[in-house]
Amino acid sequence: MAKEKFDIIQSTCIPIAIDNNNTDNIIPARYLAFTTRDPKFYGDAFMHDLRYNANNEPIADFVMNKPEYSEVPSKGVHEIIIGGKNWGSGSSREHAAWAIAGYGVRVVISSSFADIHRNNLLNCFVLPVIVSEAFQQELFDTVFANPKAEVKVDLPNQTVTNVTTGKSEKFEINGYKKHCLVNALDDIDYLLSVQDKTEAFEKAQKTF
Repeated sequence: MAKEKFDIIQSTCIPIAIDNNNTDNIIPARYLAFTTRDPKFYGDAFMHDLRYNANNEPIADFVMNKPEYSEVPSKGVHEIIIGGKNWGSGSSREHAAWAIAGYGVRVVISSSFADIHRNNLLNCFVLPVIVSEAFQQELFDTVFANPKAEVKVDLPNQTVTNVTTGKSEKFEINGYKKHCLVNALDDIDYLLSVQDKTEAFEKAQKTF
């Protein structure tokens, strides 16, 4: 998936108010058989069986198919998902994170995440943000009332703000993962960035 430096994301949102939205909803199991890493392929499969019926026709009343939320994410448009609690439960399939990243989403906000899925999102440069259930509900209420409402996610300061109400909460993130997101580094990039220090450390150990 594309590596892009994280700073502040301020965007309209896609509200997917489904608790326990499992990885089979996020990407159906049949897509696991494919070996492509084409982001668009997995992005098109995101929430596929809730977005389309058996005839591959859009299900009109599903939130992602409603005109006000259906525009594929672009810079400043729908780059944030507000999800129900326990987002990403079920299997550990990495394809679920690929689908979210491939759709163009940069941030998923929920009151809780399945641990493995949360780590998979981070590895795909999608930021999972945990907020209180009360704030989660406020965000849902705001975005359902006004699809043009924006949420601001400030990674350096670890805050998420409802731009409409001005209310803000802090969120936690592993320091290493924060460093990688801010600098657009995957694990290999990070190791290469500290190669000189690693080699110096190894050399020092040989003197003992």
